[in-house]
Order: sequence, then C-alpha cells, then structure tokens
Amino acid sequence: MSKRIQLREKPWYGDTEFPIDLPDSWDVHVCQMRGADAPALTDAQIQKAFANPIGSKTIKELAKGKKEVVIIFDDMARPTPSAQLVPYILAELAAAGIPDDNIRFVGAPGSHGTMNAEDFAKKLGDDVVGRFLVFNHNPYENLTYLGETGRGTPVYINSEVMSCDLKIAIGCIVPHPLSGFGGGGKIILPGVAGIETIHVNHSTFAPSPLCGIGECHNNPFKQDVDEAARMAGLDIKIDTILNMKREISALFVGDVSAEHDEGIKTAREHYATGMVADADIVIANCYMKANEIILAPLIAAPVLKSSGGDMVIIYNTPEGQIPMFWTRSWGKNRGGRGWYARQRLPPNTKRLMVMTPQPERTGIDCMAPARLVSWRKTWPEVREELKQTYGTKAKVVVLPDVTVQYFPGVPAGKPIGVKH
Repeated sequence: MSKRIQLREKPWYGDTEFPIDLPDSWDVHVCQMRGADAPALTDAQIQKAFANPIGSKTIKELAKGKKEVVIIFDDMARPTPSAQLVPYILAELAAAGIPDDNIRFVGAPGSHGTMNAEDFAKKLGDDVVGRFLVFNHNPYENLTYLGETGRGTPVYINSEVMSCDLKIAIGCIVPHPLSGFGGGGKIILPGVAGIETIHVNHSTFAPSPLCGIGECHNNPFKQDVDEAARMAGLDIKIDTILNMKREISALFVGDVSAEHDEGIKTAREHYATGMVADADIVIANCYMKANEIILAPLIAAPVLKSSGGDMVIIYNTPEGQIPMFWTRSWGKNRGGRGWYARQRLPPNTKRLMVMTPQPERTGIDCMAPARLVSWRKTWPEVREELKQTYGTKAKVVVLPDVTVQYFPGVPAGKPIGVKH
C-alpha cells in the first residue's frame, strides 16, 4: 500500500498535475498554503477592481492627455497570468483615445535575462504580440539616471520606460526572500533597473535582519524599492494573488504603495502554511516559480531535523533555471556580482536530491556545490532511494509549492546572493 499525492508542474507549459506515492507506513504530512483552493475571480470582479483603484484615478482618467504609454510586465520567473488582464487595460486606454501606435510593452526581468517571442505570447497573448511593440529590458544599456534614493542607491531605469508619460505595470504578490512579498515597486527595481542599481540595492540591504520572507515592516530593501518606483514615476500598478491552479483569486489595482499594502494583507494569510517540523524527509515541489528553485531551501530546510535529513527538490519546466546575470555562475569559478561559490549543502540537509526530467548541473549554482547533489529524473528513483535509507518508518513533509509558500513567524534561510 502507498499514499498518493498529486502535485502541480509545468507552469507556462500546460500547468499539469503529476502523482508521487509514499509508503503507507510512513508518517506523511502535506503542508498546503491556506489559499490553495481560493476561487478564481469572475470577469465582474476583475472589472470592479479596475473601476475602483486604490489611492489612484482609473487608467482611463490617468490616460487623458497623455501621449506615450508603457505597460510593464513581469517575466517568466513570475507566475502572473498577465494575458488575462491586458484586455482590461487596453479597453481603458482606448476609451481615453490612446492609439495603438502610442502603446508599447516592456518586459521587466531585472537581471534574469531576456524573453523570446514565445514567452511574450504566453505572457501577453498572441494578439498583443502581433499588434503592439514588445521589448525586452537590457540592464546594461539604454538607461536613464534619476539620481540616488535616500539610502544611496543610484537609480538607473530603462530609457524606453522613462520616455513615456503614462506608466502602467502588471505583477503578482508572492512571498519574497528580500522584500517580504513581491509585487509593488519591484516591477521597477529590479524589474527595469540597471545592473548597478540592482547590485547596490541587493547587496546593501539583503544582509539586514529586517529583510526576509514575510517581513515588510521597516524593511530597508522594500523601502528602497518603493522609493525607486516613485522616482521612476510609475502611475498605476496591477498586482495579482494566485491560487494553486495559478488562477487570479485576488486583484489589487492602484497607487503602487497603496495597492501593495492592501495586497500584502491578503497575501499574508493566503500563502501562509502550517509548519510541521523535525522531519526526516522534506519533499519541496517547485511549481509557480519552477525556474527559480534556489528559493526552495529557504523554506524547506527549517522543516528538517536539526540533526539533518533528506531534502528532495522537484521541478519540471522545459526552459530550466533562469540565467540571472547578477547572482548565477558564468563559468566554473566565476559569476555575477552577487554570486559566490557554494561550499556546502543547505542547513539541516544531509542529502540533497533534485528530481527533474531535464537535469542541469549549473541549475543549483546558487544553492549547493554540484558535486554534492544527487540528480534523479523520475519519482520511482527517488522513492526507492529513500526507502533504502528509511525502511518502513520516516516522517515526511510535502510542500506542494515551496516557491510561494511560507511559514509565518519561522525564520527562513539566508536570502539569495547573501554570503553565509
């Protein structure tokens, strides 16, 4: 007999499910986030959010008299279903008399790398890519200097964005290891910021004890980001909260700070997960951010026994891990400004297994040394290896999507790019 658990995989590639099974004699705990089954918003509910922005005029009102419009959207490392929201924005711009030729879209990957036409179509819809100009952001070129934040971060922002007199942005609110929760001003910094801006912001504030998953109060990283968004003149932000099917279950539209503050109130409860500790094995599935598995140990490691246990990270996304310019390796012994060579496994981890149909040794360069990681392509391989170690008894915690879950009040691991 065995216990079967359904998990989700392949964001942007069908969003399908797959099963894992565990011995019936094992003590298995599936720790799901509270908002996993929240209902998707109806069309009427989405329209209501756009018609009643928080701390802002509507897009139609903001667009009156404006000449050039940019719609900024997040990249494939974020689960935002932007294509569902774009028609509402375009309808308001059309009602304000803005012609298509005066509207462009700019992707906001920060230092994650570029998107291709297929990515643009997935994010925005085929009709949008064929109808409007859609640009990548380049963190090394075509930047406009806006001065320094009050905390000393030099602010360089995409010049195409800065050339527009109406700036609209779409994103999502999920737990984040530096800003507490993503969304809000992060669409500007790091989204469309220069590499120097990203580097100074991340390296200066990430070590602060006030930064961390779910930590927003007096968070200097978030405060610096918010200030940069104001300096860039972001007019209105649209932020989603998603259920475990990657459907929009809450929507916040309005002033970048006001809507984000409201969204965080919902996000705290929505993504919160009840913790079960002292596990022999933690199975950390990466779904919504399957191409950013470096987030997994931050949540998964505290679940294991302090004396150590097995961490199993699962991901399935054909494009693999995002090539972050700032914090990934770019050679055997070299990397971006935020990179350093990992020398050990994550905390509490005796053995780290990564299960994916497309193993890539460099995919764990921000997590652990490749030589210490065991790669497996299928679940039966993982299960049999675990059974050989634990026999008929093991305490197991399963995290259905470790990339967006968090344990309130439980300190997570050190943020990405922070040497420890």
